[in-house]
Amino acid sequence: MFKLKLFCIVCMLLPMSVHALDENYGYPIKGSHEASILGTPAELMPEFPASLPTRQLVLDLFPDREKPPVFFYDEGLRCTFTYQDKKAPLVFIVGGAGASDRSAKLITMTKALHQAGFHVITLPSPTSTNFIVSASSSSIPGDLTEDAADLHRAMEAAWKQVKGDIEVSSFNLCGYSLGASEVAFVAKLDEDRRVFNFRKVLLINPPVSLYSSVTRIEELMKQIPGGSKKQGVFVNRMLSKFSRFYRYGNYVTINEDFLYAIYTEKLFSHAETAGLIAISYRIGMAGMIFSADVMTNSGYVVPKNRVLRYTDSLFDYFLVSTHLSFFDYFNEFFYPYFKKQRPGLTKQELIDSQSLKSIEGYLKSSAKFGLITNENDFILTKTELDYLRQLFGERARIYPRGGHLGNLAYKENLAYMVAFLQDKEIIQ
Repeated sequence: MFKLKLFCIVCMLLPMSVHALDENYGYPIKGSHEASILGTPAELMPEFPASLPTRQLVLDLFPDREKPPVFFYDEGLRCTFTYQDKKAPLVFIVGGAGASDRSAKLITMTKALHQAGFHVITLPSPTSTNFIVSASSSSIPGDLTEDAADLHRAMEAAWKQVKGDIEVSSFNLCGYSLGASEVAFVAKLDEDRRVFNFRKVLLINPPVSLYSSVTRIEELMKQIPGGSKKQGVFVNRMLSKFSRFYRYGNYVTINEDFLYAIYTEKLFSHAETAGLIAISYRIGMAGMIFSADVMTNSGYVVPKNRVLRYTDSLFDYFLVSTHLSFFDYFNEFFYPYFKKQRPGLTKQELIDSQSLKSIEGYLKSSAKFGLITNENDFILTKTELDYLRQLFGERARIYPRGGHLGNLAYKENLAYMVAFLQDKEIIQ
């Protein structure tokens, strides 16, 4: 249970001046990796109501799809709908890689937006098992154009399900991390389809190039003593270290406050935080690879035509999947699929298409877009950060620290997110 809680927290992995804010910014964690794992201490978050008027939506997007028995529990795409009792703007939010519709970051963003007067619908990431099984047209996630079409279809279905119950004054769109890149492509698609005519679109900590950012995450594996082959030993050592601190520290739950206490005690090194990020990433990716493989009967991890049932042990498949790198998935599974769909497609062409640069003209010309990110977001190179400054100009807000999403729940960040989506003038 401790191991599960720890990794749930680790896996929870931001428009004003184009220049980084000065050192008066109150988010306290300076290290990029540390911030990404620790998040925001509770006393630096806003106060929210204990409960919100919320409804779970279950969307049947492919009524004729036969789901493998191992996914017996999946009854449709799960979205969370939080509503006002009066006419209000609606925000669709898309989570980062592997996120469910009820991920901690989505819940925090929903609370802030609902408190400010918005209806909210949260959607899981196209890389989550629920989305792969119930909402992906190909069941092979990772192509921004395809994933955007799948997300747009899901948003239309969600809106159809709730439109008789609420009044909406405008539609808005927001995503964080991978979800930020995806909503940029969703907005572009909607320009042609004219379904929502999104008024505001906010990108929080997006990668510029998916391939480049994932490469930087994969490189964190090298900081594990002994490399990726020693990840099991590393995890056991870290969990032992954490559990001793937990046992003697009078902590009730494993949360951001507990991890922040570990940080202040200097219980782990910068290299060890990098290793924890890398391992949590591999675990999340393993679930994506397994789900895509089973749904397409590709024989990549599970032998072709092997029918897995809910009583079958999945441990060995999970173990194999955790040892597959992003490059294994890209070269052996992802690229071959899309090359078959698009004869003549080169790897570089596919890599280039998974980048904000491929829709640069649209992003630069549309005033509806805003960007929030951090100077020390480890998924970005300095060149990529400079590119985002140039691309979004005065529509960008860049904080001096926060790592990758570590400061998303910080009260100043959430206030800015709300103000941007409300289209309020913000003091420079």
